[in-house]
Amino acid sequence: MPTGTQPVVNWTLQVIRDGQEIDSFDGTTAVGQTRTDKHHKVVTHNVGCKNEPAGSIDLQRTITVSPVRANSGEVVLAIDAQDTVESNTTRKTRSGCRLPPQPSQVNAKHPGLIVPAGQWVSWQIVNQDPSLSYRVRASLAPSSAQP
Repeated sequence: MPTGTQPVVNWTLQVIRDGQEIDSFDGTTAVGQTRTDKHHKVVTHNVGCKNEPAGSIDLQRTITVSPVRANSGEVVLAIDAQDTVESNTTRKTRSGCRLPPQPSQVNAKHPGLIVPAGQWVSWQIVNQDPSLSYRVRASLAPSSAQP
C-alpha cells in the first residue's frame, strides 16, 4: 500500500429485531471516511373498531459507519444510528378499538466497536419491546479494492 493511503474496509451491518433480521446495510469505506445510508419502510396498521387500514408510519433508519482503524486482524468502527421503531405492545381505546403501535426514536452511538476480521459482533441497542441489536462484520477489502 502506498504511503499515506488509508486502508479500505468492507462492512455489513444487520438490524436484528426480536431475533429476526429486518434490515441490512453494507459498504466499502476507507479508514477516516464516513458513509451514511438511510432506509425507509412505510407501514400501515389496521386500527379502530372496524379494524381498517389507517395511520401510515414511516419507519426511518439512518446508519453512519466510519472505520477508525483497520488491519488484517481486526477493524474498529465508529457507528452512529438513528432508528424509528414501533412498540410490540398492542394498545386499545377504552371501548376496545385498536390503536396503532407507538413509534419511538432510538439514537445510539458506538465510538469504537471492535470487530475481529470476518467475524460477527453484536451490539445491543434496546433490550425489550422490541429488542433491537446490530450485528456487524468487517474486514480489510482485497488489495484490488484499495485506492
